[in-house]
Amino acid sequence: MREEREADLANESPFFDFQTRLTKTRKHRGHVSAGHGRVGKHRKHPGGRGLAGGQHHHRTNMDKYHPGYFGKVGMRYFHKLQNQFWRPVLNLDKLWTLIPAESREKYLSAGKTDTAPVIDLLANGYSKLLGKGRLPEVPVIVKARFVSKLAEKKIKEAGGAVELVA
Repeated sequence: MREEREADLANESPFFDFQTRLTKTRKHRGHVSAGHGRVGKHRKHPGGRGLAGGQHHHRTNMDKYHPGYFGKVGMRYFHKLQNQFWRPVLNLDKLWTLIPAESREKYLSAGKTDTAPVIDLLANGYSKLLGKGRLPEVPVIVKARFVSKLAEKKIKEAGGAVELVA
């Protein structure tokens, strides 16, 4: 009973300083082989370290639990350009969310004026602007790599402009 309580105390907190009397080495005192067996004995790394022997003495395990670990598949592609078609899209109805709230209110309440906010899609992690949704009748200058025809038409109708950037 006392041992159970002590074991519970030791497990209560991860920051608890573990008591020596509850450690495995103390518990195994008087039990000759200390859980490592008499015949096989506790030797260092009898099967090799890590993934050693995956194609030899550990082949069964590798074939069963890690199929396809060894060998090649397909052709190699040298000098491959990654993310060649990276094109995150944004719709017109979300365009104004890229402007900070305070300045957004200022522009929207002013209506059509000489000043227009400049929205750089690339700086906000977008590449293409699509035409879904409606825009407020406030001019806006949009910088993007790609803009759909409908989006460009709606921006120009609102009095804004589209600037394509490389």
